Amino acid sequence: MSFLDHLEELRSRLLKSLIALAVGFGVAWGYHEEIFHFMVTPLKQANPALELIATTPTEAIMLYMKMSFFVGIFFAAPFLLYQVWAFISPGLYSHEKGYAIPFVMFGTAFFVAGAAFGHYYLFPVTLKFLGEFGGQDIKFMPRITEYYDFYSWFLLALGIVFQVPVVIFVLSRIGLVTAGFLLRQFKWAVLVSFIVAAVVTPTPDIVTQTLLALPMIGLYLLGVVVAAIFGKKRQPAS
Repeated sequence: MSFLDHLEELRSRLLKSLIALAVGFGVAWGYHEEIFHFMVTPLKQANPALELIATTPTEAIMLYMKMSFFVGIFFAAPFLLYQVWAFISPGLYSHEKGYAIPFVMFGTAFFVAGAAFGHYYLFPVTLKFLGEFGGQDIKFMPRITEYYDFYSWFLLALGIVFQVPVVIFVLSRIGLVTAGFLLRQFKWAVLVSFIVAAVVTPTPDIVTQTLLALPMIGLYLLGVVVAAIFGKKRQPAS
């Protein structure tokens, strides 16, 4: 494929992804109130008496729109992952293209698992720590938009981070990485984990960054195990 052909292929994949996101948005919009109640569950767990506030007339409807788009990403995740695979697959040998189904299935599962980990555990712990940090003299009254921005960015980052074992699985199956190579790079993986955590964490506190970096390190080690079990040398197409 020429450079222009690659651009055309990228344009096609992006267009299909946008259509999938639009469909996901439409489905999520039909349940926006239920989704909102689910989204504020971690906040209620951290502080049952806490109430969210809106300071502008349009804040609630804008929140519902952004929230529906965010949930639409999860609805469209299998299709989006397939588009990613379809874009990179021309660079693979024919026998390597069969990893599309495992990539989409496990990629979707780990994406949802990362978001669930954030929603049910990491986000409530973070909120409780940050909410109590001000003590008795500061009343915590978050705006719904600020809460959503914090929540959605947190879960999306975790969903992406949880793709590490899936990516390592694919790379090890096509012979680009090995368990030994990954172990030798472990110190760099730890460093990168804390750098990424510092970049994607919405708050500057070291506690939240560490809570995000530790799962990343654990996922990297899981990837080492995956590479040891499923890895093999790359063989050219016959």
